[in-house]
Amino acid sequence: MDVLGVDVGGSSIKAAVIAVDTGRLISKHLHVETPRPATPDAVVETIATLVRSFDWKGPVGCGFPAVMQGGLVKTAANIDSSWLGIDIRDALHRATNCRCFVINDADAAGLAEMMFGAGQGRMGTVLTLTLGTGIGSALFYRGKLFPNLELGSLPLDGAPAESYASAAVRISEKLSWQSWSHRLNRFLRHAERLFSPELIVVGGGISSQHQKFLPLLEMQAELVPAHFFNQAGIIGAACFAATGSHE
Repeated sequence: MDVLGVDVGGSSIKAAVIAVDTGRLISKHLHVETPRPATPDAVVETIATLVRSFDWKGPVGCGFPAVMQGGLVKTAANIDSSWLGIDIRDALHRATNCRCFVINDADAAGLAEMMFGAGQGRMGTVLTLTLGTGIGSALFYRGKLFPNLELGSLPLDGAPAESYASAAVRISEKLSWQSWSHRLNRFLRHAERLFSPELIVVGGGISSQHQKFLPLLEMQAELVPAHFFNQAGIIGAACFAATGSHE
């Protein structure tokens, strides 16, 4: 089965057709900038344009940067606040005329890594992270997802952790790899105290440069880069849609 996967991020929206039995991309990988401001109308139209560019009529899986409950957007940390309460699943269906399934973006990336990537076959507690505009997180135990974890919102020094240790902060504050790794390590140690994961999978765009910062981190858990790097969200969103899930 093939599904169009879409990954909505704070800086870009990516899409590709995925063979969900293998997790392979079987089409070109398209990406466009996330609209500014990231309002519902602007984001939905951007996604619809991407769907049309594939001439796609089948199911669509979308990873979205918010807590998702029954298709409703419940948080808006890195998107416009006008998203709150919007039924994105219904909005995408009306804009694309495709059956659409929506999942938290970090949960989507985590599913890809658990099904086909760095977490495959691991039955203990696994924490997957996406480091980008914010800090996305997904927690698994015995292969099952605990949805909408949102560890990037945990407070560190009186502010959300993602405002202190995200990949975007490293660039905006012109931090060295060592200085940024110290911040990331503080966040990871906090998460480790809370959940005691056996494995932490570090993803997001910055994971392709893992050799610059993973060796600087000191954790009890095994720490590995994501297998799919920044494509995990597309793959996981498509796989989520293939299950026919409505949550």
